[in-house]
Amino acid sequence: MLMREGICAGRGRLEVRTNFGYSIKTRTMKASMRHKHYNLPGCSVEAALEAIGGKWKGGILFHLLGGTKRFSELRRLLPGITQRALTQQLRELEYDGVVHRKVYAQVPPRVDYSLTALGQSLKPVVKLLEQWGDRYQSEKQDKIRKAAKSTTVVSSSR
Repeated sequence: MLMREGICAGRGRLEVRTNFGYSIKTRTMKASMRHKHYNLPGCSVEAALEAIGGKWKGGILFHLLGGTKRFSELRRLLPGITQRALTQQLRELEYDGVVHRKVYAQVPPRVDYSLTALGQSLKPVVKLLEQWGDRYQSEKQDKIRKAAKSTTVVSSSR
């Protein structure tokens, strides 16, 4: 059977399609950077956030600072993340050169993830974000406590 394959890159997805119209392989990759030019003031921040921004990337980077992790370990360390979301975020980090993926040819399959030199250079940034997040959460909790104290509950007895 002769099958033609076509590659479709759009909306950040790369799909290989057969002439039957169904996807036989889907890989999520960033097709290009959001902005064409990062030479204006503040644009370096946008470029950095594009590489490490995402709902789960901060947590992934934080846990990989502790050393090499397997996919299942990361999944356990990030409660609430789906397998698909973790795979997508890891692929994007790998594509951006922040994470290294090592596949072992064994049964069952084993894949290890670690930070590249570029990823290791994010250590001070991630640690500062952790400190800022702790402070932010503490201040937010203080605000909630103060609001709860200032709110008086009036109870009526009949």
